[in-house]
Order: sequence, then structure tokens, then C-alpha cells
Amino acid sequence: MKIIEKALKEKRTSLSEYEAKQILASYQIPVAREILVDDVKNLMNAAEEIGYPLVLKGCSPDIAHKTEKGLIRVDIRNFKEAGEAFEEVMTAMDGSQKAVLVQEMVKGERELVIGLTRDPQFGPCVMFGLGGIFTEILKDISFRVAPLEKRDALEMMREIKSRKILESVRGMPAVDLDMLADILINVGRIGLENEAVKEIDINPVIISGNKPVAVDALMVLEERKA
Repeated sequence: MKIIEKALKEKRTSLSEYEAKQILASYQIPVAREILVDDVKNLMNAAEEIGYPLVLKGCSPDIAHKTEKGLIRVDIRNFKEAGEAFEEVMTAMDGSQKAVLVQEMVKGERELVIGLTRDPQFGPCVMFGLGGIFTEILKDISFRVAPLEKRDALEMMREIKSRKILESVRGMPAVDLDMLADILINVGRIGLENEAVKEIDINPVIISGNKPVAVDALMVLEERKA
């Protein structure tokens, strides 16, 4: 893919969040609506197009952990707040390729993680589990070697301890498991069809209503030796 080829030519080992989500979207993986901006005029246009409330995030190929670096502002309700957040985030970022991602605020109480890691022996392996802040704490995840069929994806969902989160709970509808299965299958396809993709981390995948939406994404690259 051109995005990956360009990053490798620039000797980069990761994609920006915006680039990673463009690849996800090209594989029919639902992502949060977002626009990349680098000045206040474009910020105003983006805010009008997406609508409040908004999330603003620092976006650069050099940034992996935005939260720790204070590069995320959430629940922005008007242009004054957006302008202040934009200036704060741009000032806090290092490097030359600085921009801000203007993103719809996806609402949902359930968060999942979906990822991929390239195992030296088995090749691309897809990961699924409980997301958000609980990913590293609880490590409630399951793995499958790509390619996945639908039954593999559904088995992965059943294997996590917190699988009941996918059911109808506390007035929230059951998650669209077909849609979730398609995402897992397509993440495996990305790994199989793009040898330079070493890791994918989509966290969180927020359940909005009953539909999964990728809200943040990281892709790590590695030049494959011939």
C-alpha cells in the first residue's frame, strides 16, 4: 500500500494514527470520523463538518503514547475550547510533522482491543480482548493465527473471561458479533497482505450502540528482508 511504502521510504518504523486508520478503513474496518488539520482555519472547517462534542489529538508518526504525553483533549463543546485545545496540543508536540486530529467523540461504555502481532514462527496472529485501560491490567485476550474464518473469530470472542460484555447488559444492546468478526478477519488480512506490518494495536474499539468503532490505532512497521 502507498501509505506503507511512503513510510518505509522515509525510514519510519510506525504510521501516524491518521495513516493507520486510513489503512483500517480501506479494509472496511469502521473508524471514528476524523479530519487532520495543521492550522486554525482548517480546524474551524473540520469542527463544523464533524460537529461537537469533539476530541482533539496530537498526530505524528513519532507519537505512540498520546495520553502519557498529554496530547489528547476530550469533550470539546465549542470553537473557543477547540482553539485553546489546538494551541495546547500543537505546543506540546515535538518534531516537524505536527498536526492535530479532529475526531468525533464516539460514545459507548464498552471498550475492546483488537490487534495483530507477527510471530517469527506462525506469522501474523490476531488478538482480541477487553480494551481501554484494562488491556494491560487484566490481559483478558485471545489469539488466532491468520487467516481467520468466521468461526475462528467467534471462538476468540467466547474465549475471553469478560465475554458477557458482548451480550445485552444494563440496558445496552448485544454487540453486532458479525461486524466484530469481520473486523478480526480483516485485521488478519492486513497482516497477510502487507508484510511490512509488524504490529497493529486498535485500542479502544468502542461499542457505540451495538456497533464497534475503531477510535485509536497504532501500526508498527518493519522492512522485510528479501
